[in-house]
Amino acid sequence: MEKKELRKYIRELKRRHTPEEKREMSYPLWKKLEQNECFQQAEVVLGYWSMEDEVYTHDFIIEWAKEKTFLLPCVRGDELELRYFDSEEALCPGEAFAIPEPVGTLFTDLSLIDFVIVPGVAFDARGNRLGRGKGYYDRILKYCRAYKAGLCFDFQFVDEVPIDGNDVRMDIVIH
Repeated sequence: MEKKELRKYIRELKRRHTPEEKREMSYPLWKKLEQNECFQQAEVVLGYWSMEDEVYTHDFIIEWAKEKTFLLPCVRGDELELRYFDSEEALCPGEAFAIPEPVGTLFTDLSLIDFVIVPGVAFDARGNRLGRGKGYYDRILKYCRAYKAGLCFDFQFVDEVPIDGNDVRMDIVIH
């Protein structure tokens, strides 16, 4: 299946679940993530503030930000910039996708990131990831040596994700 077709297929599967169902399906994924040794040892974590169709991360980030330094991406034109997550109250609507984004201090040293929680449209067993098509994460991840964990619902875990030379492979996919 081509990237465009796979995105459409997964979008249809997501529509079969209410936001409440997706939130409930997210909790067991957090538990798996919390049990990951690399996550447990990480001090600086790049996460994502979930959109309605993604694995829900808000409560997870709020809870773990008490113990770890959490960063969240902000869309600026065609690029992602990273900012420290301070609190849910310190989030403002972003310029893309209307995702709340932190307004705190800019973070630029990718070498300090220990663990990245990566959203995606689809993943496969080889760690390949299909994003939304803008390449935001791939442009950051290719310079980031941190442990990369893709996070998805079971129906987003597919036999094969089509890839190209710009795609960055995950170290693990949690589903």
